[in-house]
Order: sequence, then C-alpha cells, then structure tokens
Amino acid sequence: MASGSNQKLKLLYLTKMFHEKTDENNGLTMAEIIAFLAKHDIRANRKTLYQDFAELKKFDIDILSERQGKRVVYFLASRKFELPEMKLLVDSVQSAKFISDKKSRILIKKLESLVSDYEASELHRQVIINGRIKTMNESIYYHVDKIHRAIHTNRQVDFRYGNWDINKKIVPRHGGKIYHISPWHLIWDNEYYYLLGYDSEVQLIKHFRLDKMLELKISKKPREGAHEIEDLDIATYSNRLTGMFAGPPVKLSMEVKTDLIGVIIDRFGSNINLIPKDDEYCIAHVDAVISNQFLGWIIGLGPGIKIIAPADAVQRLKEIGQRLLEQY
Repeated sequence: MASGSNQKLKLLYLTKMFHEKTDENNGLTMAEIIAFLAKHDIRANRKTLYQDFAELKKFDIDILSERQGKRVVYFLASRKFELPEMKLLVDSVQSAKFISDKKSRILIKKLESLVSDYEASELHRQVIINGRIKTMNESIYYHVDKIHRAIHTNRQVDFRYGNWDINKKIVPRHGGKIYHISPWHLIWDNEYYYLLGYDSEVQLIKHFRLDKMLELKISKKPREGAHEIEDLDIATYSNRLTGMFAGPPVKLSMEVKTDLIGVIIDRFGSNINLIPKDDEYCIAHVDAVISNQFLGWIIGLGPGIKIIAPADAVQRLKEIGQRLLEQY
C-alpha cells in the first residue's frame, strides 16, 4: 500500500480527477478512484471517499453517482461551461482574424482544460485553423489588454501606425509619426479589432486597426474627449462605416429590391427609413460613409440595389464603372 505521503492533497487530487476524467457520460468506479489516488501516493477506502465526496459537495463540486449495469460510477455532473458553450467559444477563437494561429492554439488549449478529457477531444476535432486568414501581428493579443488597462486607468496611449509593405511587414507611415490618442472603446468590425479614440491634436474622434499599431504604450497623460464621446452613438458610427473606412457621413437614398431588405438591415440596423415604391422595390434612406469600399459593396449586391442620391455618389459609381470598362 502507498505510504500516503500526499494525504493532505487528497481533496485537491479528487477535484482534479473529477474535472479531467469524468463528465455526464463518463464516470469512475470506486476501485478506479482508489487506484487513481494510489498512483499519487494517497490512501483511500470507500468509507473515507464517501466523506470526501460530501465535503466536495459543500464546496459546490457537484458529484453524482449512477448505476451502470452491475457497477456504480461517480462523475462531475455540472461545470461552469457546458460543452455547447465551449464549442461556441472555440469557434469564435478559431475564426477571429485578429488572433494569430499560434495564439488561437494556445487559447483553445486553455479552453479544453475547462472540460473533461473526453469532451476536450470533441473540441479538438472541430478545430480547423490551418488555411484560415489570420493576423500575422502577434502583438495584437497584448494590444487589447493594454488598451483596456489604459481605459480603466483613464490614460492616453501612444503608438506608431503603419501599412503593409511588399515584404508583408507593417511599416510606420507619415515618417514614423507618434499618435497620442485617448482610448474610449474597442470595436470588433468585419472580423478586425479597432480602437475608437479622441485625437486632441486635430480634435476629432478616430479609429485605428489594432494589428497596424506599432510600439503601443500607455501614456501618463489623462484621457481627453469625454464630451465628444458622450455625444457619439457608437452603434451608428460603426454601422455607417464599411470596413471602418473613415469620412464624413452623408444621407444616402437607395432603390432596393424587397428581397435585399434583409441585407440592408444587417448592414445599417432596423431603424432605417424604408418607403415602399411598388410590389418589387422600396426606397431606403440611410447614413453612410461613401468610400470606394462601400461603393464596391453596393456593386457586389447586383442589379437589385441602386443609389439614387446624392448626385456625387451616383457620379462616383459611374466613374468606377467607366474605369472598370477601360481597365478590363
């Protein structure tokens, strides 16, 4: 028999065993539990284990027993996260563009530790990361934490902002200019993370993609722009930007086929103004930033949608069409 030198760790090893080796569909017999403890130099018998289970239940560790044929098994009946919830979290991590392949694997491994070994294998089977478009900027993982800390401590952040070059590296733009921004919100749009903050130098609210930030630091200066942020409708700001391209919003009118109304609501929200035109079409009035990317999105929706105002947006679409004819 084992010497029992780890006897004081008995409840801890039992907790570990129930979390890793059991779930609602997989249990352990008394003999298996005793054998598990013996491997860790802990003495146990049925009588003491019944007492141990009672103590664990007092600590909200829900251990139940179930008869399976001629044997009785014991298992952990409930956890903080159910398996469907864990699958949802794993899907979110593996599909998020702003998390690199390496960090995705690390996070998913940690999520697997919250379920049993049997359930972890189900999570592992659905993890398909290779081939997904993921960020190559490893530091974004820590940018999120720094920005949250800056917001919590009411501090500005300093960073350089860059663009991708031909060597697939982020290089500083504007001669390596350092931006001094008061961070107020993080926005997840089109599978990218953006910082929404106030630029005191030009007295404007701006947004920056986290994976393009370089040398991010928390400043000692207090944040500014509180009144400007209070007057900003964050949801409206995000909805009117396609791919988070900046610019002044304009009142846009579109002739929309009724089977595309859902697409417009998905983009701009349910508070848009829709006026029936006939049995097939309606007129939609929205606020939008007229960027080339936005106009490309409109073109991609096909003949079922047509911008009718303002005139300069219509003209820009005509110019894009003419350029495409000449280019191809």
